[in-house]
Amino acid sequence: MIDTDKKTELRTKLSKIFEKDLIDDLFTFAEITYLTEGETLMDYGKKVSFLPVIISGTIRVMRKDEEGREILLYYLSDNESCAMAYACCMEARKSEVKAVAEDNVELIKIPHEKLDEWLGKFPSWKSYIFNSFAHRFNELLKSLESVAFHKLDERLVKYLRNKAKVSGKSSIQLSHNQIAEEMGTSRVVISRLLKQLENDHKLVLYRNEIKLLSGF
Repeated sequence: MIDTDKKTELRTKLSKIFEKDLIDDLFTFAEITYLTEGETLMDYGKKVSFLPVIISGTIRVMRKDEEGREILLYYLSDNESCAMAYACCMEARKSEVKAVAEDNVELIKIPHEKLDEWLGKFPSWKSYIFNSFAHRFNELLKSLESVAFHKLDERLVKYLRNKAKVSGKSSIQLSHNQIAEEMGTSRVVISRLLKQLENDHKLVLYRNEIKLLSGF
């Protein structure tokens, strides 16, 4: 059950994407969960029994290859959900991705048994799920295009811009090693590229922090 104190606030926000009857069902069957920065929502090989819908904050979704290297797939923010989680719930599969809170996050957990039922019951839910899959697929295509056709320095610039956009801040709290892991490359290479951007007056490097300048 969702706390009644949250109902007015959530109804206003969710009414932009869901019909009234669906929101009523959300209040009855779903629950609100809070995550702090760095906390894991879903992990590799773990059972997924719910679909998360983000109310506020940002979730980072990653995939690991056979050698244990992680690469960033996409971010989830306000009113967005994870298509990978939906697929795992519907097919009773264990998670193939890891989802971590980028900052403090508020989300709704929708139990797996309601996912299929709502597809036939609520038009807005069907539209939401299909749009989520389409959006995530486009995100993955962009990531693939970036790896296949863009140089690493271009990918790094895009990565930093996305980080700044998601956080709404020009200062990014990340180590060179974290960036390397998310981009699927080495720390030495990332450090070299960041230093070049600093020499070009695009950013300023601090310990575990990168400040993007106006010319970035």
